[in-house]
Amino acid sequence: MKPTALIIGGSQGLGYASAKELALRGFNLIIIHRDSRALNEEITEKFDDLRSLSVEVTSHNFDATRTDKIDTFINQIQPDLQFDLVLHSIAKGNLKNVVGEDALTTNDFQTTLQSMAISFYSWANRLVHHQKMKNPSQFIAFTSEGNSKVIPQYGAVSAAKTALESIMKQLAVELAPKGIRANCIQAGLVDTKALQHFPAYKQLKSYTIKRNPYKRLTTTEDVANVVGLLSDSAARWINGSIIKVDGGESLV
Repeated sequence: MKPTALIIGGSQGLGYASAKELALRGFNLIIIHRDSRALNEEITEKFDDLRSLSVEVTSHNFDATRTDKIDTFINQIQPDLQFDLVLHSIAKGNLKNVVGEDALTTNDFQTTLQSMAISFYSWANRLVHHQKMKNPSQFIAFTSEGNSKVIPQYGAVSAAKTALESIMKQLAVELAPKGIRANCIQAGLVDTKALQHFPAYKQLKSYTIKRNPYKRLTTTEDVANVVGLLSDSAARWINGSIIKVDGGESLV
C-alpha cells in the first residue's frame, strides 16, 4: 500500500513543490488549499499533473486555519485512513511595521499567529486525537530566518514562526511515544507569490542573492527535496529539529 501525505496549503509555492516531490516518491496525496474560483482551471491542471505521476490526489478547498473546518474534514475522510506525513505550509500573515503610521494592530498579530502557528497545533492535535497518524509518521512545518533576525515589516510573521517552532518542539517530545515526530524546515528566501507581497520585495531579493554563498535564491525544489529526504525511513531519528535549507545563507 502506498503511503499517504496530507499537505495543508498545497496549491502553490513550497507546499505544491513538496507535494510533487512526495508524489514522485510514491505518496498518495490529500491537499488542502484556499483559492478563488478564478484560479480553478489553473489549480485543476496542477493537481492533474500530480495525478500523472501515478498517485491518487484528492483536493479540498477551504480555510485550513478554522478549527470547525478541520473537524468537518476529519469527520468526512475515510474512517480507516491514516497519514504517514503531514506538511503544514500556510503563508498568511500581515506585513507591517510595529510602530508608525499603519502599524501592526493586535488583531494583525492574532490573525498571523493563528494562521501560521496555532493552526499547526490545531491540525496536529485533532489528527492525533482521532487516530489519523500512523506509527511511525511525522509532522513538518515551514519556518524562516525571521525566527531569530529582525526583518522590516516582518514582526507579526516573526512572532508566528517563533511560536510555530515552540509548538513543533513540544509535539516532538510528547508525540514520540506514539511514533510520531515533528520538525521544521527553515527555508532560505524563496521567490514565491507570498514573498512578492512583501513591501521591500525587490530590495530583499537583491540583498539575499548577494549574501548567499551560492549567489542565488533558494528554490521551491531545494526545499521540496528535503521534505522528500525527511519522508525516507532513514530519517526517522530526526525529531524536534529546525533544519536549514538555504545554501548557507543564514551564516552570512
